[in-house]
Amino acid sequence: MKKFNVGIIGATGMVGQRFMTLLADHPWFNVTALAASARSAGKTYQEAVGDKWSFPTPIPEKCADMVILDAEADMDKIAASVDFVFCAVNMDKAKIRALEEAYAKKEVPVVSNNSAHRFTPDVPMVIPEINDGHIEVISSQKKRLGTKRGFIAVKSNCSLQSYVPLLHPLKKYGVKEAVVCTYQAISGAGKTFETMPEILDNVIPYIGGEEEKSEKEPLKIWGTLENGEIVNADGPAITAQCLRVPVSDGHTAAVFVKFENKPSKEDILSAWANFKGAPQELNLPSAPAQFLKYLEEDNRPQAKLDRMEGNGMSVTAGRLREDSVYDYKFVGLSHNTLRGAAGGAVLLAELLAAKGYFD
Repeated sequence: MKKFNVGIIGATGMVGQRFMTLLADHPWFNVTALAASARSAGKTYQEAVGDKWSFPTPIPEKCADMVILDAEADMDKIAASVDFVFCAVNMDKAKIRALEEAYAKKEVPVVSNNSAHRFTPDVPMVIPEINDGHIEVISSQKKRLGTKRGFIAVKSNCSLQSYVPLLHPLKKYGVKEAVVCTYQAISGAGKTFETMPEILDNVIPYIGGEEEKSEKEPLKIWGTLENGEIVNADGPAITAQCLRVPVSDGHTAAVFVKFENKPSKEDILSAWANFKGAPQELNLPSAPAQFLKYLEEDNRPQAKLDRMEGNGMSVTAGRLREDSVYDYKFVGLSHNTLRGAAGGAVLLAELLAAKGYFD
């Protein structure tokens, strides 16, 4: 695989920082441009981030002295120096939509961590192991945008990773409905314990917009490509509650599920253990060898112990048992800034690279 030059738009935020750690030694991707708001433009990355660096490992040496460009004003300069960009900006949704389309129209593919284009019908929203075929809609999107190689592809909401991958291999049994309660880490809000003191000794039972995303985004992921658009699936029906909990990283989900044809517990465990997707088949650099891993202990998965399974790219499950109201219940866990955010976007970019979309 040839090396691709990459820009990070929104490089100073927590997800942008996570992109930096993942791309520092990436075998396929070489960071050549960093961009943020006008407030950070002109500073070195080290100067702009300063004490807001969120990770125990230091800022990657080769990027510390890179000068940050203005994501809007320096678009032409950025476009000239990259093969594609990752986008993780913190802006109003309408502005994000316009910014990402502007890059695409400059013939720069955009792999977005943002939610702004998740429901644009010809923008694929991809969990690479589940709906890699949706990237074929890009040809229709290019026609709409009038581009030769510019397009937008997005990853789904971070909390979905803790339950949608576990439901997906069970769809052959006819998943009718699911109840999901997610217990979400503070890094999902771009926070640390220092910057979110109100979470200590506390649970906050509201995360703006999260429940709607949790209920609706899976239907696009499970949708079908028809006439140049992704058409949402009719079901299963999902209802969600989302809580912010005092955990640094790792979103946990308590899941209750009802089937058309109830499988045995052994059927479910076998479906999880044997499930593989395109990233495993293509041996992509960020793909975990075991995507779904079941833990037998009664008190697992735990965020502190299990979020780094598969370098933070696996989804772990536990406590699978029959339920008195639904057919089964179980607990899922995913790392929200790795599998759920920057890592999921890097894996999507690897899939696009392997399929020739950056050529």
